[in-house]
Amino acid sequence: MSIYRRQFCTGVLGGLAGRLLALPARPKLLVWIVVEQFRPDYLDSATPQLSAGGFRRLIEKGACFPDCRHLASSFPASALATLATGAWPAQHGIVADSWYDPPAGKPIMASDEALLATTLAAQVTGTSHTRVFVVSMGQSQAGLFAGTPDAHRYWMDDRGEFATLGDPADWLVNYNSQKNSESARNAKWQALGAPADAPALRTLNFSADRPWEFMALYKSSPFALGAQFDFAGELLAREHMGQANTLDCLCLLVGSSALLGYEAGARSPLMQQMTLHIDRRLEALLTQLSKVPGENAFNLVVTGAHGAPPEPSADSRKRMAVNGESVAQAVEKALLAAGSGRVEKYLYPFLYLDTRGFRDPEPLRVAAARAALAHPAVADYYTAGGASSAHDDFARRLRNSFHPTRSGDVMLSYRPEYVEEYGNGRGISYGSIYNYDIRVPLFFYGPQFRAGTFENAVESVDVAPTLARALGVATPSSSTGRVLAEALAE
Repeated sequence: MSIYRRQFCTGVLGGLAGRLLALPARPKLLVWIVVEQFRPDYLDSATPQLSAGGFRRLIEKGACFPDCRHLASSFPASALATLATGAWPAQHGIVADSWYDPPAGKPIMASDEALLATTLAAQVTGTSHTRVFVVSMGQSQAGLFAGTPDAHRYWMDDRGEFATLGDPADWLVNYNSQKNSESARNAKWQALGAPADAPALRTLNFSADRPWEFMALYKSSPFALGAQFDFAGELLAREHMGQANTLDCLCLLVGSSALLGYEAGARSPLMQQMTLHIDRRLEALLTQLSKVPGENAFNLVVTGAHGAPPEPSADSRKRMAVNGESVAQAVEKALLAAGSGRVEKYLYPFLYLDTRGFRDPEPLRVAAARAALAHPAVADYYTAGGASSAHDDFARRLRNSFHPTRSGDVMLSYRPEYVEEYGNGRGISYGSIYNYDIRVPLFFYGPQFRAGTFENAVESVDVAPTLARALGVATPSSSTGRVLAEALAE
């Protein structure tokens, strides 16, 4: 059957025009909030105390995905890079917060210079009449998430003030002089809703002889959390975001929850209190946005970057807090006994071997991996040649985490809820591939998204391509995720 070409094209274009007319108008402002160390069960336990205008508003009026999975090792830098690029560490190369470089003989820190994939921010700034602003707890996180020098980056410095590249604007200088960490010195962190005379959950003790101790307490508290949200609100107003003929994106990387998690673990009552503070700050931000630029004039996305394990109990810490040197020594001993190679470096979770003189190093890698399995803390391995002790989904999580030139010879996975021992006798580490570390909540809110709760599992690589579709820009170069079409309004 023949179809007249011009008539056919006219029909197709007419149908497309009808669909486009049905699409909601694209707002000029996207606010993307990434909460480091944020598990779905935090919201479940806090539900009775959530405010009407914070997370509850997103749950009831937005697209809610309770089970978004970062199917790779969940180091903070790796998770941020995955959200920013829509790719796994195997593609974007940020395999951990740091990794070993054999030629240099030293660790390499995660940074935007080390990023091997383009970010959503870079795609946005690459189009005309666009602006991207990133607010973070640290300079490296801001640069990594932006992935482009064209984004405006702000971060909290060692004095608790907000810094930026180049000379700061006059308003920023004035802002820092009026709002800084000094007001929180010796402040008491009290539970929300507690009586004024209730005992403090924690006191932010300040000593002029040890100011860094106060700053560590401050940055892992609701006071610094509030400072980040307050600054984001100030930036929205100062830059008139969403009110001009530009497409504006504000990315807020909330770091206080991650810093608190390092110390307290996932089950600390302090983490529930931090969740409630995030809820209240989110409510205030939504109230501000609803006034200017106005309801239906912005999209807002909230996602966790990674989760956390619980802190091992005092009785189990000796067994569950792993000294990495003991793992390296066990592997080295087995290899020397077999007369087949040595360990050059072990930087969790990657084992780097001395493979000089080996035409095919894969048998050596497998031997080292099997020797590591004899250590009581090690559960699984994945080698540079693709051999793995894990199967199915967990094998995929290891494969997604492994970069051929940065991950060494063998990647190890510890047993569930085992952590690295930092030498201070307390705290936890990030980076595992278990559900408590990889599952986070995800919310889309605004005129381009439809309300509903979607219980099907989605992946963190899906966020960037979904936002690229909403913003009308190209998907980042190495993205492997899908557009979450079920969340988009028509």
